[in-house]
Amino acid sequence: MEVPVWGLVPFVVMLAAIAIFPLWHVTEHIWEKNTVKLALALVLGIPVGVWMWVAYSPELVVHELNEYAQFISLLFSLFVVSGGIFVAGDIKATPRNNTLLLAAGGVLASFIGTTGAAMLLIRPLLNTNKERERKIHTVIFAILIVANCGGLLTPLGDPPLYIGMMRGVPFTWTFSLWPQWLFVVGMLLLSYYGLDRRAYAKETDFHVFWDEHDKQPISVRGLLNIVWFLVIIASVAFLGDYEYLKIGVQLLAALASFYTTKRSIRFDDNEFTWSPILEVAALFIGIFLTMIPALEFLRAHAHSMPLNEYTFFAFTGVLSSVLDNAPTYLTFFEMGTQFTLGNAVAGVPELYLAAISTGAVFCGAMTYIGNGPNFMVKAVAEEKGVPMPSFGGYIVYSLRDLAPILVAQAMIFLSDGGWVRIVGILIAMVVAAIAARNIVRNPLPETVDEAK
Repeated sequence: MEVPVWGLVPFVVMLAAIAIFPLWHVTEHIWEKNTVKLALALVLGIPVGVWMWVAYSPELVVHELNEYAQFISLLFSLFVVSGGIFVAGDIKATPRNNTLLLAAGGVLASFIGTTGAAMLLIRPLLNTNKERERKIHTVIFAILIVANCGGLLTPLGDPPLYIGMMRGVPFTWTFSLWPQWLFVVGMLLLSYYGLDRRAYAKETDFHVFWDEHDKQPISVRGLLNIVWFLVIIASVAFLGDYEYLKIGVQLLAALASFYTTKRSIRFDDNEFTWSPILEVAALFIGIFLTMIPALEFLRAHAHSMPLNEYTFFAFTGVLSSVLDNAPTYLTFFEMGTQFTLGNAVAGVPELYLAAISTGAVFCGAMTYIGNGPNFMVKAVAEEKGVPMPSFGGYIVYSLRDLAPILVAQAMIFLSDGGWVRIVGILIAMVVAAIAARNIVRNPLPETVDEAK
């Protein structure tokens, strides 16, 4: 029996609420409460779950609840463990040092998750740049690189990829996307270095001199948590077929981290709170339940949609920009299983899976609401006194600094050559040329006395 089109309404309402309620002045303060998010999720999700259980198949509901448990277990354990590591110190906030910090975060994101890497990096990045007057662009590029694009290489990196692994994508398959990862992250780092050279050249002598003389050696507290990170990574890599054992190992790692880390590190240094992970847990129970009829509907109608490698990337990317990228990925993943084209991975043609994966991970950076860590980074920065741009203001930055790189990436790596790839290369060359101009036109002070 086919799911009727009205069965998609709860899913659409759930996603629309996530996108609109934080921005609408009538609901923005009410929406800050996790109890409100949970109430909406249950009001929409429970009736759908009961309907699908009774009218269609209990297995559909049980399967989604199992995936929800695995999804939340991984996010929760990574969140707890990352909250036990604190990077102290204040190095000189030069464009080179800032770029190296962002590059390190971009690598870490694939292995400890975009949430873990963003929360681990943002405070030392802000501490390093506290003497700088111009640092908004640094926080924005932390969102672009660390909280999103850096997480492409493993299923640990971003929730969409973990959901793909739960659907049968091999753990190591995402490593095959390293050319796309290297291109996007590399181009972003090059663009950032050029922009930061320009910003650094505009800093007053006072700020440059203050930054030079207010330095502290880098130190890391809570290093034992690296062990718990490795335990979580091993559970995902080697216990994929043992769902409950995997969840148990991850929760034990989180528990061990919590009780073996000094409270001063977690709660004083990192200012750790449970609110972000509770928000994710509340919202996603509604998403996973209301998604069931939507996925069944898409399975039945996938062939009627104009889908190819470019539209898979575009549709997944656009929706991941304004909605959460995990359910968006899953929606188009399910649609991809209805096609046969070349080599298949977990039932999806590999070219289409690459388009869906890169669209979901990369384009989650286009708005504040595209990926969970985006708002978390923004909130931490504002707590530290950085006047972050509004929702629309951030989109101006992402359209300028990220969108051309993503268009070039799609044209280069999803095409089989010809004029499409040539145009993509030309776009990349323009982006690189703009960065090079910023670098050449903005030489750094050679000495502290010169800056003084």
